[in-house]
Amino acid sequence: MDKALYVAMTGARASLQAQGTVSHNLANADTAGFKAALANTESFRIPGTGHASRIDAMHVDQGFNSKVGSQRVTGNPLDVSLQQNHWLAVQAGDGGEAYTRAGNLAVTPNGQLVTAGGRPLLDENGNPMAIPPHQALDIGQDGTVSIVPLGEGPQTLGVIGRLRVVEAAPERLARGLDGLMRNTDPAQPLAQGGDDALTAGVLEGSNVDAAGALVQMIQLQRQFEMQVKIIQRGDDNAQAANSLLRLGG
Repeated sequence: MDKALYVAMTGARASLQAQGTVSHNLANADTAGFKAALANTESFRIPGTGHASRIDAMHVDQGFNSKVGSQRVTGNPLDVSLQQNHWLAVQAGDGGEAYTRAGNLAVTPNGQLVTAGGRPLLDENGNPMAIPPHQALDIGQDGTVSIVPLGEGPQTLGVIGRLRVVEAAPERLARGLDGLMRNTDPAQPLAQGGDDALTAGVLEGSNVDAAGALVQMIQLQRQFEMQVKIIQRGDDNAQAANSLLRLGG
């Protein structure tokens, strides 16, 4: 009886944690470049003395869905869509380097190139990218940023820098609590992307399947209810057994 209650309890806990993951995905269904988080459960035998009969249901973080999201043509030169397994390098809150596929960029009043969340974009040297006053801006497929200076003609178009766009397979990255990706092996820096790393004027949407996530939420809710019922039935059986023992005494 104790074993059944333990398994049901840990299963209910894992279901709640999985619901949190699905809720987070649904909340970001409209976030540019967002990659859906993946979650699963696995069994874990509890170590210790005695008979190994207790099995813990563990919630497992399986990373993220690396599938490219839907593409939307915007015509905005500050919107960029990255090729598969390519990421924009940004400066995280701790000053370190992190990565995102959110390509809806902006220029602050002081000329800093940032993401929609305010994270500074880094250039190929790892420094925050600054944009001088300009009347036209262009981001090339290799990440080079060119401008026509304010008050000048189109013939003065010139390159001012290159964005740091890294190429990384999904297993090389892990999502942090701030939603940004980080290199799982800092001792091996990620390589700069090639000449065909991004497309300007196009924005990648979230790859969250909203309808599928809603169905998953319902399944997890029913699974949680079933596990709670098992706990309740186990408690009822334990009380009935205690009553029989008292009568027998």
